[in-house]
Amino acid sequence: METVSDKRVLVVGLGASGIAASRLLLAEGAKVTAVDAEENATLRATSQSLVDAGAVVRLAVNDELPGHFDLAVISPGVSPSQPLVQNLRAAGVPVIGELELGWRHSFCLNITITGTNGKTTTTELVAALLHQAQRRTLAAGNIGTPICEVAPLTRDLDVLTLEVSSFQLETIDHFRPAVAVVTNLTPDHLDRYDGMDDYLRAKARLFKNQQSFDWAVVQQESLVQFRALDLEPPSKIVTFSSRDETADLFLDRSLIVSRLPDWAGPLLDLEKCKLNGPHNAENLMAALAVGRVMGLAMDEMRETLENYSALPHRCEFIREIDGVKYYNDSKGTNIDALRRALEAMPRGTDGEKNIWLIAGGQDKGMPFHDVGPELSLRVREALVIGEAREKIRSAWSLFTACHPAESLAECVQETRRKANPGDVVLLSPACASFDMFANYQARGDAFRHLVLQAAKESAG
Repeated sequence: METVSDKRVLVVGLGASGIAASRLLLAEGAKVTAVDAEENATLRATSQSLVDAGAVVRLAVNDELPGHFDLAVISPGVSPSQPLVQNLRAAGVPVIGELELGWRHSFCLNITITGTNGKTTTTELVAALLHQAQRRTLAAGNIGTPICEVAPLTRDLDVLTLEVSSFQLETIDHFRPAVAVVTNLTPDHLDRYDGMDDYLRAKARLFKNQQSFDWAVVQQESLVQFRALDLEPPSKIVTFSSRDETADLFLDRSLIVSRLPDWAGPLLDLEKCKLNGPHNAENLMAALAVGRVMGLAMDEMRETLENYSALPHRCEFIREIDGVKYYNDSKGTNIDALRRALEAMPRGTDGEKNIWLIAGGQDKGMPFHDVGPELSLRVREALVIGEAREKIRSAWSLFTACHPAESLAECVQETRRKANPGDVVLLSPACASFDMFANYQARGDAFRHLVLQAAKESAG
């Protein structure tokens, strides 16, 4: 472990990750200065505990270096291209991310999951399998609890289970997962990356420091994308896919099947699982592969995976009102997530279109037109909201009727008026939430509240 005692460390960004990094650094004896580009009452309140613990906190800092530093730690939401980060590097200050800092102060191996969609569910599945097998673990990282917050606890763990984003991987140095998992790779965060290739390179940094005795559990289609850019994982590889039957784990109707020579045959029947849809089949496959690598018993894994329920905001069934089913997929913030949600929805009678789609929010540079064919087959009307609604309407109007709306409340009112028994109302925004809500959870909670209120009104 590299000591930070008495070192001058700058922490950039005072969200949850920056606060956790600052606290860890202070506990390790560093001289901490923490900054944020914003200045508001919430930041002043949340950062006061750092001031009380001995840190210097400065707000409304954009590009000027507030001193001389031996190390800088940046939060995931802080782009490496920001002027302050560029000035740090120009001054010769080493720059790492909160993930790297937390890993340097951890005391156990880690299983790390990334991907465009499904990484949170897969992280939860892996942690559940480990708990069932009496392996001591915590789920941390992008899933909600910063790694710097749990690093002191890792002395008592067998393994740390991490969800990480491409933003976090941009600023690793020596970070190394014993088992690296990639769920899938589809366009996302194109407002931050120059293109899909740059996004893939950021994700491939997960394998940067792996050794030949480590493991990579990778969706087959993602591995093809990596190899096209000469980004071959250096570790042992297990592949999975719901569409490609050449993968090590694949989907045969409702069965997850393994072709691994020492683990061949059917593993899990989706019809016995609470999770549904091809996207969840891949999440289950990834968890099974990790369990196999970790030496977990198949009977215990099967029981755990069959009984696992979907997390909130991920194709979450809310209520049926007058024969119409309402689903909350607020976590679906990109086109591929929308596509997978459409696949998972109940079908209409005789294949008729039966989905009323609520989409929109803050655009992340999404190629909205790419999902047009799926919309034309499944969606009766799209109700579009938020900053991106006109862009979405322009992209989708050739494929389905589009209704611009001012709010989620208006969308629920419209679907209550228009939808028929057997129809589905699906919130799957394909956008970030920050134009109208604090986060995707707040957006999903608001939708759930509106639906439950409508159910009360219907009941009378």
